[in-house]
Amino acid sequence: MNKLKYFRCSSCLNISTRPRIVFDKNGECNACQWMKEKKTINWESRINEFKKIVKKYKSHSYFDCIIPVSGGKDSSYVSYKIKHEFNLTPLCITVRPPLSLSIGDENLNNFINHGYDHIHITPNAEIMREINLIGFDEMGFPYYGWLISIYSSIIRTSFNFNIPLVIYGEDGEVEYGGSNKNRHKALFDIDYLIKSYLETGYKKVLELFKKNSEGSYWFTLPNQNDLKNKKIALTHWSYFENWDPYRNYLLAKEKCGLVEYETPNESTFTNFAQTDQALYALHMYLCFVKFGFGRATQDAGIEIRRGAMTREQGINLVNLYDGQYPEQFIDLYLDYFRITKKKFDSIIRKWANKNILSEEDSGVWKLKFKIN
Repeated sequence: MNKLKYFRCSSCLNISTRPRIVFDKNGECNACQWMKEKKTINWESRINEFKKIVKKYKSHSYFDCIIPVSGGKDSSYVSYKIKHEFNLTPLCITVRPPLSLSIGDENLNNFINHGYDHIHITPNAEIMREINLIGFDEMGFPYYGWLISIYSSIIRTSFNFNIPLVIYGEDGEVEYGGSNKNRHKALFDIDYLIKSYLETGYKKVLELFKKNSEGSYWFTLPNQNDLKNKKIALTHWSYFENWDPYRNYLLAKEKCGLVEYETPNESTFTNFAQTDQALYALHMYLCFVKFGFGRATQDAGIEIRRGAMTREQGINLVNLYDGQYPEQFIDLYLDYFRITKKKFDSIIRKWANKNILSEEDSGVWKLKFKIN
C-alpha cells in the first residue's frame, strides 16, 4: 500500500479517499478550511441576499417556499427559522424513506404537531426497492432511489404547486468535505446535484431500471432548462447562516419535540442524528468499505471542527466505532432486497477498497493501518 496516498486531515479526520475532497499544503481538508473561512463571512449580507431571493421567487401560492423535512434536527431547525424568524409560510415535505425507524416516525410526528403544514410523498415502494437494489449493487449506494426522489419528488411538487423556492438544509459537500465550488453561490442546479449528490450515477441507474416514464415519475429529475423556464430556485440554508448541527439539535429538541436514542446509533458515538431510516447504517458501512471512513469519522469531524472535541479524542472514538458491520439490521436488509446473506456480502466485497482494508470475516472489513 502506498501510505502517502491514504492520509487523514491534519486538523479533523477526513480521509484522502473521500470523493471530491481537497487538501491544502498543510494537509488540511476543505471542510476545515471552510470552517475558518466562515469566520470571515458577512452573514448579514447573506441574509439580505436570502430576502432578495424570496422576493424574486415570490410564490403565487399560499406557501412561500418548500422545505424538505425528515423530522430530524436539521430540517426542523431550518423550518423553525423560516417560519418564526422570517415570518414565511413553508410547505414541509417528507419523501417517505424505505425501512423507516420508529424513532424517526415519532420525531416527524412531533415536528408536524408543533404547527407545520406538511405532506408526505410516498413513491411506489416496489419501484423504490428495485432502484435501491440497483444502486446497492451498481453504485455501492443502498438507498440510491430514495436519494434521487428527495430531489426529483420535491422539484416535481414545486412545479405542481407553483412554489418556486426550495430550501434544503446544508450543502454537505461544502460543510463536510467534498466539492467546494458552490460555497459562494446561493443557488445550485441540476448538474451540481447529479455530479455531487448522485455521484454521476443517475443516468446509469435509471437505464438499468428500464421502466416506463410512468413508473419512474417520482425518480426522474427535470433538466436544467425546465428549472429556468419555471423559475425554480434550489438553495441550501447553510449558505445563509453559519451551519452548526449541534445548535440545530438543541433547537429541534426545544422547539420541535425532537427525541433521541438512549444509546448511540449503529457504528458511532452520537444518538441524535440520522435516525429516520435503517438503510443509513448500511450506507455509512459502504462508505467505510469503499473509502475507509464511516459514521464515527463523520460525526467526530463535525465535533472537532466546531471545537467540541480534540483530534486525539476523535481518533479514539473512530477506532472504537468506525466500520462496524451493521449486524442490527441484517435480517431487515436481506428481506428488503430479497437476497441471501451470501449475495449481500458479495456486493459488499465487490465495493471493498482492498488497498486500505482487509476482510476479517464474510462482509466484515477492517482498516489495514492505524489512524494517526
